[in-house]
Amino acid sequence: MGTIIKRPEIKGDIVHVANDRYGNILVIDDRKHRILSFDSVFEQSKILRSAPRVPVHEYNRAMLLPLAFSTPARATVLGLGGGALASGLFTLLPDSRIDVYELRQKVADIARDWFSLPESDRLTVTIADARLAVDELPEASTDMILTDLYSADRMSPAQSQRQFIKACSRALTATGWLALNYHRMPEPEGNLIRELKRQFPLLLYFKSRTNNWVIYGSKRDFDPWNLDTAHLKNLEARLPIGWRKLASKLSRLSPATTTP
Repeated sequence: MGTIIKRPEIKGDIVHVANDRYGNILVIDDRKHRILSFDSVFEQSKILRSAPRVPVHEYNRAMLLPLAFSTPARATVLGLGGGALASGLFTLLPDSRIDVYELRQKVADIARDWFSLPESDRLTVTIADARLAVDELPEASTDMILTDLYSADRMSPAQSQRQFIKACSRALTATGWLALNYHRMPEPEGNLIRELKRQFPLLLYFKSRTNNWVIYGSKRDFDPWNLDTAHLKNLEARLPIGWRKLASKLSRLSPATTTP
């Protein structure tokens, strides 16, 4: 599943409808875009029809920012939606493996049939509850986890649970990255931020124009402002999403806490 961007009404033509026990799945085309929606009011995913591997939503683009600092050999995506994150990783990481966990088989089918999700041995989609699947990931088995767990109208509560953060941290390698998409900023002194600080010596955040908050955790501390300009240009050449502008909107959370 993907995140939700609310519109008063999604304009365009409904070109495909499917349903399962979780509800409807709509594919909507407007003049430039293809949109995945679960109820015709909320956008779960959006791509350019002329360039289907270029994500449209700013929060989707921002979730790829860890690639400005790291080149993972293995990346994990929790929540497929239309496949914007998986397709972006696939395009940017030609020698890497991408593992995706998606709750709904029909969402995965639509991502392939309507949103140009790549077919490759390097990209595997497993139909499973990502909240449970992350607990089963082997320790230090992935270099990056991007988590975007939303239903038709709300974020999965798993993303706000300390156990979920612990499971993601355990699955990451010593130089790994976690990126989480939230519909609002968690309480600065709440249990979630406290757990993130315990698990990650470096925490960054990004506020999108649609008021999504992406929080990033790095397993190692370093100076995130010393960006490699040549690397950013290379990323932009392969996936033109405005890497430099996105990186300029990053902010750092307060230093890690030692409070139990």
